[in-house]
Amino acid sequence: MAKTIGNPVSWAARNLGATSDHIAESVNSLGSADTRKLPAVRDLTMQDLRECLKAGGRDFLETRADAVFVVLIYPIAGLLMFGLGLDRNMIPLLAPLVAGFALIGPVAAVGLYEISRTREKGGEAHWLDALSVFRSPSFGAILALGFYLVMLFLIWLMVAQSIYVRTLGPDLPESLGAFLNQTFTTGAGWTMILFGNAVGFLFALIALAVSVVSFPLLLDRKVGLPVAVVTSVRVLRQNPAVILGWGFIVVGMLILGAIPLLLGLIVVIPVLGHATWHLYRRAVA
Repeated sequence: MAKTIGNPVSWAARNLGATSDHIAESVNSLGSADTRKLPAVRDLTMQDLRECLKAGGRDFLETRADAVFVVLIYPIAGLLMFGLGLDRNMIPLLAPLVAGFALIGPVAAVGLYEISRTREKGGEAHWLDALSVFRSPSFGAILALGFYLVMLFLIWLMVAQSIYVRTLGPDLPESLGAFLNQTFTTGAGWTMILFGNAVGFLFALIALAVSVVSFPLLLDRKVGLPVAVVTSVRVLRQNPAVILGWGFIVVGMLILGAIPLLLGLIVVIPVLGHATWHLYRRAVA
């Protein structure tokens, strides 16, 4: 009997029920929220993105030792993830694993937002400032939002696995080389690429909408998770071209950072993290 691809993330579906009550409560809160009490959202331009990246680069240069210490775990985790993906059972999920890393990127950068926040106040930033997140009054909301993004990541893996099964599967590839050959030299392979990229874009858009400014907002102000999420969505709705441009910049920089064995993420993640803080400052009055 031919061996078929396993489902290493199927347990995620069982956890969705545990969060349904919290999600329903958040939706109800959003529906009844008085928009006059929500943070004001500003118009953005592409020039704002350039200025945010420059400011993020300055923050990184000023605190690079501390920033690198904070994010060093992520390239290591990425390499472990890549190594896991080389297992025959996981080869079809290798690309979705790497691509899906962008979905949980905002969670990885929370400590960097706190470092930029400390610098903005005129304090001397240290990597220990990243631990201040745990003392934040909004830590519970930050944790919940991070959990939602992780769940989105796991759902993406399940969907990507389903796309593989319906195109090239259900049998497992004999090797990584065989999988690549089948992917790029067959019609079914190109169907998987095109459909997978389209669905992946939708997942990325959801993650971008709910998290583009929500984590920095939760750190900076005493607001609840529903207010932070709806403010983030409003930033996207008011500045769709600019925020989508920001999303493509993030993806492009993550790809460049991943090329040299993911080691480039040691620089890319801090710059993007600090830049996201400055984007939040420009986007939310």
